[in-house]
Amino acid sequence: MMTVIIGVDPHKRSATIDHKIKAADKELRGLVTDRGSTLMDLKGIGPSSAARLLADTGDIHRFTTRDRFASWNGTAPLDASSGDHQRHRLSRSGNREINRVLHIVAVIQLRHRTAGRAYYDRRRLAGKTSMEAMRALKRRLSNVIYTRMLSDDDRRELTGPAGQSRTTTDSSATGFNPHTDPSDKPHPGPTTPSNSDTPIRS
Repeated sequence: MMTVIIGVDPHKRSATIDHKIKAADKELRGLVTDRGSTLMDLKGIGPSSAARLLADTGDIHRFTTRDRFASWNGTAPLDASSGDHQRHRLSRSGNREINRVLHIVAVIQLRHRTAGRAYYDRRRLAGKTSMEAMRALKRRLSNVIYTRMLSDDDRRELTGPAGQSRTTTDSSATGFNPHTDPSDKPHPGPTTPSNSDTPIRS
């Protein structure tokens, strides 16, 4: 006698999972928006990435400069030169979750005609390898996100979490400055936040 195994229709199971993902996405989007964040205005940052940035970063003001923020998230290149050979490498001691978010944002930026793509192409034309150009793009994205989070926080202090009294700047890696920035230069090593840098809120 043949045994018939009755299982869940794979199409229904897929639809259920898809529904749950959309529901979670909607909830995260609402939480991020209620927080007064405009991170999702940046190309490549969705609800989950924005939520991760906000949760892990906590109080953005604990990073006194964008260089310290870059050291924390692992996008500040470290000097690895020896003798006459000058080279740099990425820090492996930074926050890997945030570094992964920045990598995803960079990849999405490269797939579209964005200022991030234009910046990457300029670095390649300047003689950088694809890896070096990607590293530079991730660092520039770190700067853009840092500036955006500071702006959001300052606006929230004035208008409340969902205040919209100020027009947000167009910086979706669209806010990239095409000129060489001092922050693109390597740092001697990762910056370790002092005790005073402990987040005061999440």
